[in-house]
This record gives sequence, C-alpha cells and structure tokens, in this order.
Amino acid sequence: MADRFDSGRMEAFSDGVFAIAITLLVLDISVPAREFDDLWAGIADQWPSYLAYVTSFATIGGLWSAHHALFRRLRYADATLMRLNLLLLLAVSFLPFPTSLVGDGLRADMDAERTAVLFYGAALFVISSIVTAMCRYAVRRPELLLDGATKAEVDEIGTRTQPTLAFYGLVILLAFLAPRVAAFGFLVIAVAAVMRRVTAPQGV
Repeated sequence: MADRFDSGRMEAFSDGVFAIAITLLVLDISVPAREFDDLWAGIADQWPSYLAYVTSFATIGGLWSAHHALFRRLRYADATLMRLNLLLLLAVSFLPFPTSLVGDGLRADMDAERTAVLFYGAALFVISSIVTAMCRYAVRRPELLLDGATKAEVDEIGTRTQPTLAFYGLVILLAFLAPRVAAFGFLVIAVAAVMRRVTAPQGV
C-alpha cells in the first residue's frame, strides 16, 4: 500500500542520523591556544563543554534506546509516523548546535548562561516531546504493531519518556534563577533516560 513504509529501513536511516549527531558533539570541545601556557588548567576550564557533551550524548543514547524499542514493535509505519520520525531526526541533528552554545554560554556572564541553558533545555524538551508523540500515535494505531507486540508495551515506552517532559519544565524554570544548576539537572534527566530498562517485544 502507498501509505505503508518499511519500519526496518526507517530505523536504519534513523540509526545513521543518531550516529552522526552523537559524533558531531565532540567536535566543538577544544582548548584555546591562549591557555596552552597552563594546559592542565586550560583543560579543566572546559568543564562546561564536557558537561554539555555528556548530557547530549546520554540524551541521544536514551533516545536511541526508546526509538529502537518502539521500532522493534512495528510491522510497518504509516505516513504520519514517518513524518514524526523525520521531525525527530531534524531535532536530533540540530542538537550539536545548542550543545556547543551551552558549553560556551556557561563560561560567559549570567544573561548568556541563562539564554544558552534555556535554549538547550528547549531543544531537549522538543526531542522528548516528539518521542512521546510517536509512541502515543502508535498506541492509537494498533494495526502498525507486530503480532507479538502489545499496545501496553508501546504505551510503556511513551510513559517512560513523559515524566521527563515534566522534569524538563521544572529545570527550564530553574534556569531563570540558577542556569548552572539547571544544566546539571539536564544531565540527571539524560542519565536517568539511559538507565531506564525497556523490555524486548515478545516473539522478537
């Protein structure tokens, strides 16, 4: 049928985008030449970039885990799910930019810190929102699911991302008062996402 898309090809394409995005994160970490006179101190001074890198790496890692769990339960994808997936890939491939921005912003003045952390948090919030939307859509379209998969399993994947959305909202509010604390809050969210366990679909 014209509105059916191979979920295996979509997952493979998505994996490629995830891999490129996660690799690009490290390219913006560097020590300015002016700090080579005290290189150890220069390396330590880059802690905001390390924080942003680890947070974004863990975010993409947790996202990949949820994405993989969803697509292992799909028989095929329809046009709407394909478009949601493309929107997700758009957001993921954009993530290296706010990651670099927050790494630089945390070494600037308070206004720059706040703006960078808010922008970064908004990007992470959008990514989590799209993943949740994909899961919720699949639950409403059971014909997309494999015979061994259940709506409850897919709904669980979406539920595991949904509390993160509320936490993002709280941390974004915190960014107005304490941007650096909020930046570490995003790291906590990302690590929690990686640590979540998602079971394999039955029969797969």
